[in-house]
Amino acid sequence: MFKRLLIANRGEIAVRIIRACQELEIETVAVYSDVDAEALHVKLADQAYHIGPADPAKSYLNMDAIIMAAKAAKAEAIHPGYGFLSESAEFAEKVTNSGLIFVGPHAETIRQVGNKDAAREAMRSAGLPMTVGSEPISSADHACRMAEEIGYPVILKPISGGGGKSMYVAQSQAELLSALVKVDVSHKGFYLETYISEARHIEVQIMADNFGNVLHVGERECSLQRRNQKILEESPSSALTPEMRHKVGALAIRAAKSIHYTNLGTVEFLLDVRTGKFYFMEINPRIQVEHAVTEMVTGIDLVRRQIRIAAGEPLNKKQEDIDFIGHAIECRINAEDPENEFRPSPGLIDFYHQPGGPRVRVDSGVCAGETVQPYYDPMIAKVIAHGRTRGDAIKIMRRALSEFRLSGIKTNIGFHLEVLNNSHFCSGNIDTQFIYKRMTPAKDSSPAEAEEKLIHHHR
Repeated sequence: MFKRLLIANRGEIAVRIIRACQELEIETVAVYSDVDAEALHVKLADQAYHIGPADPAKSYLNMDAIIMAAKAAKAEAIHPGYGFLSESAEFAEKVTNSGLIFVGPHAETIRQVGNKDAAREAMRSAGLPMTVGSEPISSADHACRMAEEIGYPVILKPISGGGGKSMYVAQSQAELLSALVKVDVSHKGFYLETYISEARHIEVQIMADNFGNVLHVGERECSLQRRNQKILEESPSSALTPEMRHKVGALAIRAAKSIHYTNLGTVEFLLDVRTGKFYFMEINPRIQVEHAVTEMVTGIDLVRRQIRIAAGEPLNKKQEDIDFIGHAIECRINAEDPENEFRPSPGLIDFYHQPGGPRVRVDSGVCAGETVQPYYDPMIAKVIAHGRTRGDAIKIMRRALSEFRLSGIKTNIGFHLEVLNNSHFCSGNIDTQFIYKRMTPAKDSSPAEAEEKLIHHHR
């Protein structure tokens, strides 16, 4: 096991990794920018190194500065967390070439799954079910021809990248042309894919050691999204029967084995509500924001497992050893203003009291007196509730969010409570368009129109 590990990240996930390391008796090294000198992750780490100014491109994305800090601290490994450099094959390669261990998949694996076009081809060869997709598009005319061949509706996606960014749904050629105005397809690389209008976003957590052993740790439902970005996740999915759960788990293991995947990752699928069929979306080669719901229902510490695999330990379980108990829901608490287009709301937190009590977990990277910086992602905490059933978990989450007290900045806590009190959500009647269809005044809008109405509705 490592003696010392550097965390190439900040905020909530840096704190989460520090806590896992403390339990494994590993010393931790934090890195920080000019504005993060007093941040919670810096205070909790055993050592901390300044790596640059507030601009993330010059600090948390500065590969050389991070590796130099790891060398200076005599760290043996680097954990990238999520976001920033976590999906950078170049960074993973640099870490390995510098004699350090990257806590994550091999660089070549990250490179393969990071290119969605290459990943889809690899998964097609492995026999995973696919929606119809296009080749990389080179111009607006090319995109329109491909869309006609695939058939509307289509979704425009970047070949690389994640987090739901730069994705646009088009129901017609006019909407596709409107989306193409917002991106530079000739230089950045985009492709088209069949858009399933009634879909649920199902992802399967996998664990794979360096000895060929691969397990899945159940599925998560991530259908509640705004602008293709997740806001609430849960495990297990209320849409899956035991047979469907077995099927999607087996598909995820097949996907991982086909590319010799190691460490933790997530295989993501769309479930067509009308047909009950799964379609492969992508593989995320990192720990996910929503990993906590899986931890709550399985009792497996996924961050500790990441570190153990990176240190060369084999998985100590078989598939039949993994138990799933109860239901967990996670709400992402963001520093944002729901009444002003959900724009980030940076500023000083002058009062902070997080919820507690039975079956409530809060993963946070802030405390009272700390400033939420405008330079980084606005997520400040995750609240996770674990209940005997889904209904029980919803009640616990309502109670927990009602206890949460923050002042000095605006948050989306109230919006989460609206969702949790929505009758359709409570009955499990959800899909990826839930926010547009159920949380807006007009129910007959297109996704793009509904998004605009959602913004104006919450002004």
